[in-house]
Amino acid sequence: MRWSNQLHDGAVLLRTPVMLASDDIARDLAELDGWGERAASVARTIERSPEEGVALALELAQHAGTEVRPIGEGQTLELLEVLATVAAADLSVARVVETHLRALAVLRQARDVMERPPQAGRGSTWGVFDAESPSARLTATAEGARWTLSGRKQWCSLAGSLTHAIITAHVGDTTRRAFAVDLRDPGVRVEPVEWTSRGLAAIPSGPVTFDQVVAAPVGGPNWYAERPGHAWGGVVVAACWYGGAVGVARRLTQAARERQFDQIGRMQLGELDVHLHYGRAVLAEAAAQIDGGGAIGVSARVLALRVRSTVARLVDSITFQANRALGPGPLAVEEDYSRRVADLAVYVRQEHGPRDAAALGEIIEAAATGP
Repeated sequence: MRWSNQLHDGAVLLRTPVMLASDDIARDLAELDGWGERAASVARTIERSPEEGVALALELAQHAGTEVRPIGEGQTLELLEVLATVAAADLSVARVVETHLRALAVLRQARDVMERPPQAGRGSTWGVFDAESPSARLTATAEGARWTLSGRKQWCSLAGSLTHAIITAHVGDTTRRAFAVDLRDPGVRVEPVEWTSRGLAAIPSGPVTFDQVVAAPVGGPNWYAERPGHAWGGVVVAACWYGGAVGVARRLTQAARERQFDQIGRMQLGELDVHLHYGRAVLAEAAAQIDGGGAIGVSARVLALRVRSTVARLVDSITFQANRALGPGPLAVEEDYSRRVADLAVYVRQEHGPRDAAALGEIIEAAATGP
C-alpha cells in the first residue's frame, strides 16, 4: 500500500512505517513495517529480561547488517527509514542496531584506503567506541606490524555484550586512529558501571580498560574522524532520534482516538505534525545529498551539524508538547510511554547543543571572511 502525499505526515503518527519521503520512490512498505514489528517484539523481551532482550536486539542488528545497505551507497533513505521505524518502536533496540550498522559502514569505507581492512566475521556483533574523556586515555602502540591498545576508554555501550568494536586510540599527542578489537581478548576488562539512568536502562555505557590488547588498524592516522562517513554517522543517529519522537507523538494520536479533542488539543496535535514534517524533510534531503555526492569534506560536517541540531530541537519540542497535552498521567502510570520519554531524553543528549551551533558558526564565519 502507498500513502498519498496528503496523508503521509498524518500517517507517521499511526502504527505504520516511518517514511521520510512521500514521492514515488519504490520500496516495500510491508517489509519496512516488519522492522518495526520485530523491534517491538524485542522491546517486550527487554522489558521482561534485559539481558535476553539485548541478545535478541543484537540478532536483529546482525540481520540488518545483511539486509540494509550502508550509508552513502545509494539507499541512504531506506537506511534512515529502517532505523527511524525501529526507533519508533523502541529506542533501546534502535541504539543496538544503529551502532552495529555504523561499525559495519566504517569497515566497508576502510576498503577505499586499505588493501586488506579488518572484516566482520559471521556471527560477530559490533560497537563503536569513539568518545573521548579527560579522565581516560587509550593509547595504541606499534611493535613492527603488530598493534596493541592499553589504557582506559569511557562511554563503551554494551561492551560486555558485543564480540567486537571499532575503537579510537591515541597514537601521538594530536593524532588518533581507529582500530578493530576483539572484546573477548583476555586483556579487555569491562568495568562495573552504576547506570542509574531511567533512559536506555538496558544499554549501559561505561568504562573499559585495555591491557596490551591486540588491535587491527582501520584506516590511517586521523582517517576515522576526517572521512565523510564520520559526519554521515551523525545523520544516522538523528534518524533514530526522529523515530523516537514519532513514538512519543503517537501517544497523543492514541489520546485523540480515546476522546474528542477541544481546540487546544487539536492545536497541540497539529504542532506535533508540523515538527514531524520538518524533521522528515530534513532527513530526506540529507539522504539525497549523501547519495548524490554532495556531502563530502566540509559540506559533510555542515550537513551533519545542521541535521542533528534541527532534529534535536524538534525532539525536545515534541516531547514538551506531548507531555503538556497528555498531562501527568502517562508519565506517572504508563510504563511504555514514560520509558520512551526517558530513553529519548538520554539519547538525544548526544547532540552537543551550543557547542555544535558554535562549530557550525565557525565554519560559516570562515567561509564568509576567507579569501
